[in-house]
Amino acid sequence: MASVARVLLDSPLPQLDRLFDYTVPDRLSPIALPGVRVKVPLRSAGRMVEGWLIELGDPEPGGRPLSELAEVVSAVPLLPQRLYELARSVADRAAGSASDVLRLAVPKRMVRAEKAWLAAPAPPAPVVSPDAAERAAALLGAYPGLTDAVTAGERLAVDAPPTPSAGGLRGAWADLLAAIAAHTLAAGRSTLIVVPDHRDQSQVLDALGALLPDDAVVRDDARRSGPERFTSYLRMLHEVPCVVVGNRSTVYAPAHDVGAVVVWDDGDPLLAEPLSPGVHARDAALVRQGAEGSALVFAGHTRTTDVERLVQIGWVRDVPAARRPSPRVVLSATHEAESRGARVPSSAFAAAREALPHGPVLVQVARPGYSPVLVCAECRTPARCRHCSGPLRARRAGAVPDCGWCGRSAPGWSCANCSATSFRMASSGSERTADELGRAFPGVRVIVADGDHPVASVDGRPALVIATRGAEPPAEGGYRAIILLDGDRMLMAEQLRIGESCLRWWSNAAVLAAPGAPVHLVGVTGPVARALATWTQPAYARAELADRLPLQMPPTVRVASVEGTATAVDKAVAELREALPDIPPSAVLGPVPQGEGVVRALIRVDYAHGRSLAEQLRASVVAAAVSGRRRGPRAPARTTLRVRLDVPELDL
Repeated sequence: MASVARVLLDSPLPQLDRLFDYTVPDRLSPIALPGVRVKVPLRSAGRMVEGWLIELGDPEPGGRPLSELAEVVSAVPLLPQRLYELARSVADRAAGSASDVLRLAVPKRMVRAEKAWLAAPAPPAPVVSPDAAERAAALLGAYPGLTDAVTAGERLAVDAPPTPSAGGLRGAWADLLAAIAAHTLAAGRSTLIVVPDHRDQSQVLDALGALLPDDAVVRDDARRSGPERFTSYLRMLHEVPCVVVGNRSTVYAPAHDVGAVVVWDDGDPLLAEPLSPGVHARDAALVRQGAEGSALVFAGHTRTTDVERLVQIGWVRDVPAARRPSPRVVLSATHEAESRGARVPSSAFAAAREALPHGPVLVQVARPGYSPVLVCAECRTPARCRHCSGPLRARRAGAVPDCGWCGRSAPGWSCANCSATSFRMASSGSERTADELGRAFPGVRVIVADGDHPVASVDGRPALVIATRGAEPPAEGGYRAIILLDGDRMLMAEQLRIGESCLRWWSNAAVLAAPGAPVHLVGVTGPVARALATWTQPAYARAELADRLPLQMPPTVRVASVEGTATAVDKAVAELREALPDIPPSAVLGPVPQGEGVVRALIRVDYAHGRSLAEQLRASVVAAAVSGRRRGPRAPARTTLRVRLDVPELDL
């Protein structure tokens, strides 16, 4: 009796997110193995789709005739069973499709790279030298119990050391992550290190290079070419341990015998996957740890409320440092004798003047550009574009304003409120701040670091570094002073997690200071400022959780966003209420219009109902997709239901 291949189709259609049975012809039976990529017919012999051969089995007795596998795309099993099971679990948790997860995890096949991999011998097992093991043990020894906890496969929350390394061009946090990887590799197991961006990745790779041989480290990120990414993926398929360093998709890396997964700075929005099913790297790591039993470490200079909730319920254990130094934070405010509109108070200005002869000074600002916001000079009404109503901005002093949305210039602008034709600059971006401080400190180098002017690092010579939040380059030996501007404006953003985000931005900048150097936070008071000044970020996260609990706001509850036509959303909500009668009426918010005939409803449930919520919403998505399919060869596709769980940011 011929064997049956159970295939997961690579299709975005939710109704096809299951295994389909196909018979294996004799010509393909030697290479039709679990994990290979195949082509199969769908509905008709003329329509072929690709998919993954998940498993082989026997045909069901009395079943209808099955179609045959058409082709094996590659005889190399690129999909290990453990990766498929992880993708299936992650997709089920997020009411998504396993094929969407695998599309993120498995890079595009490169034939030449595959042939070279087949011809090359297996890499040797990496060896951790006794000296490297000793240095790693010394770094881990700063956190009592951390070594044993990693070995035992526990879930941990670690507050990283807020100091630069000996050279100053990487943080001590990178050395700590490298020490965890070296300890795990010495035990013969792999480590996955997930970081938000390439700058964090560079620091970790630098720290790993000081402890481990080059062949033990695998770089995994989208900045590499297609052949390089595929070669790295093939390297991970070998039954040889390694250390994988990359961005959010690295959490799915199929490394051999993973002993530790480390997620750095999980509050960074870059770790939130924008593509369907939109699973945050933190949540995917939790699912993976539950399936494989590896250690899971959440490390950062701040503590997100998501991780703090897990600490509070005992699911994640807090591992504090035996001695934790902190930056010297000064809360600076404008004195009464100074102008109320003074942007840099005298104390911060004096700190910069005293520090500049000894090295670089960092000034953090909120926004890039010259003047991101313009207002009417007479009535202070925000200047808007006459075409799209977007905000007008100035790219330099005396320039004609242009729109931040559509890019059109506005040479003949007039105020819609008072008809005045003159405007004033209501804000200062990185370039305008550089101009102002350059005039205040003549003869000093001025370096702008933002999205348009990326700077990897700066040397130890005197310089003013004007950087937007998150773009601050490390300095050799650390900055001699740091001034954090526009804090009050950052806190005014209408976002649920703006306090968390500001504390993370300021903390990540503060750790770039040289030992003992002052860090001036300008014009901010309240809980966020106190948490930065006392370096008690976990306490702030606990207070935030306590405030959100009675309001039923995330992460104290799971939140699902349901978008589609009003009929589809109403039907999905009604079916959910019927399937989960324990959900109170207040759990559903909306639906509210989103434009172009689309509405959105938010559903809040406690974590005990999370699995049932995902299953029911997935059933609604499939039902809506089937009912909205095309009725003819040229008929337009009808709007389907879109669901996303654990929305990373909610508009208030």
